[in-house]
Amino acid sequence: MVKEGSLSELQQALREEAHALGFVACGFTVAGGDPLRAERFEEWLGEGRHGSMEWMESRKAQRASPQGLWPEAGSVIALGMSYAPDVDPLALEGDDEKARISVYAQGRDYHDVVKKALKALARWLIVRAPESELKVFVDTAPVMEKPLGEAAGIGWQGKHTNLVSREHGSWMFLGAIYSTVEFTPDAPHRDMCGSCRACQDACPTNAFPAPYKLDARRCISYLTIEHKGAIPEEFRESLGNRIYGCDDCLAVCPWNKFADTAHRHIKLAPRAELTAPLLAEFLAFDDAGFRQFFSGSPIKRVGRNRFVRNCLYAAGNSGNPSLASMVEGLRQDPDPVVAEAADWAARKLSSSP
Repeated sequence: MVKEGSLSELQQALREEAHALGFVACGFTVAGGDPLRAERFEEWLGEGRHGSMEWMESRKAQRASPQGLWPEAGSVIALGMSYAPDVDPLALEGDDEKARISVYAQGRDYHDVVKKALKALARWLIVRAPESELKVFVDTAPVMEKPLGEAAGIGWQGKHTNLVSREHGSWMFLGAIYSTVEFTPDAPHRDMCGSCRACQDACPTNAFPAPYKLDARRCISYLTIEHKGAIPEEFRESLGNRIYGCDDCLAVCPWNKFADTAHRHIKLAPRAELTAPLLAEFLAFDDAGFRQFFSGSPIKRVGRNRFVRNCLYAAGNSGNPSLASMVEGLRQDPDPVVAEAADWAARKLSSSP
């Protein structure tokens, strides 16, 4: 293992290597459990606020503590990679021709970009601590990246429950490395939300029952991405022209004034055709066209049917009569959820002034 005298040097060198690989934030925390974190997670599950995300509950013991997932873990290296947007994510609000896609999904699949950098950093560490072991994670394992990021000092969980950075605002993808090396932990980041409630007030569906608490069942990101089947009618108008995710609570955060695209990873730049896409083009997708267009994109994982379902709700909300013929054609779609969404959109358009 690493000698104590050289541990601090290794830790500093690791921070520098992380930045060289495109991470804008790197912090360290212990791998042991946090009773308060576990209690809050258990409460959230008990209230059913995870919706249909059954995997949250089925592996809750592993999420509650890094050592619950891997008992040999000694430290957690928390990392953040910027995806700061070029333009205001709210700029297309109310546009009757354009669709709104969450900033994080406008570029390449972040899983691939972040994991590649994590693996490179892991290889670097193994060379310098050859007797150590480690595991890398990015959003596909029972790892609580946000509270771990706060514990490691790279940001704090804001009132919208996402991690906020003083330097990079709300725009960071998170990754984690569990290591058997017992690094010196950084101080946890203090909460800097103060009395601000901009994110709470911005939510179109009132998904925050209280500050620091999210009810996923009301969240547009959950509804448009994770939720299968028809979206409840009580939320459809609130979707507006959002067809994949929602940035409203993130976009209004005052700390974003410090976010700079100069720090964004080069591979996370948005695709031009996804920054202000035409809704009509998406309504025309069949399965093959959808898969081809979204190759290499995180959007591909929801499938054509769920995506077109979202587009139909946006079409109904648009009040744009030029979309009526496309909507009408989807009323006979083989997928019953798509067909029902088309019926709803057609009724909405026919009643628009």
